[in-house]
Amino acid sequence: MDGTLSGGCLCGAVRYTLHPGFRMRPYACHCTDCQRRTGSAFSLHMGIVANDLSIEGELNEGKFTQPSGAISTITGCAKCMSRIYAANDLRPGLASIRVGTLDISNEVSPAAHFWISSKQPWITIPEGVPTLETQPQTSEEWLKYVGPK
Repeated sequence: MDGTLSGGCLCGAVRYTLHPGFRMRPYACHCTDCQRRTGSAFSLHMGIVANDLSIEGELNEGKFTQPSGAISTITGCAKCMSRIYAANDLRPGLASIRVGTLDISNEVSPAAHFWISSKQPWITIPEGVPTLETQPQTSEEWLKYVGPK
């Protein structure tokens, strides 16, 4: 996951470049919010520095207040509605890219699984991959589970 990465939306109207910089390892989130947002069993995220992301194309935004009180802004393609990244007001300067939008998404495996307390029962997590009932509660915990290696 080093070097310059690229990706985009489903219809191709939005393309982005993720420039080298601080990146967390990808993780799967099994919370019910992610399940509803994606219409799937979980979503894949990778923490990045927002300024490392260059985007071309028309975007739209949606806002949601998370249970923690953080205001999450989800940004995606204005045409096909693919979600590209999210940011929240409690972590200024950071964002969470949707790993499935990367051109190399087939090469990505989650380093950890969070919110397994609401995981769909038919999902099997590979042995040895760290899990949490909820999510990391501190910056130190985030770095422990999905910090750069």
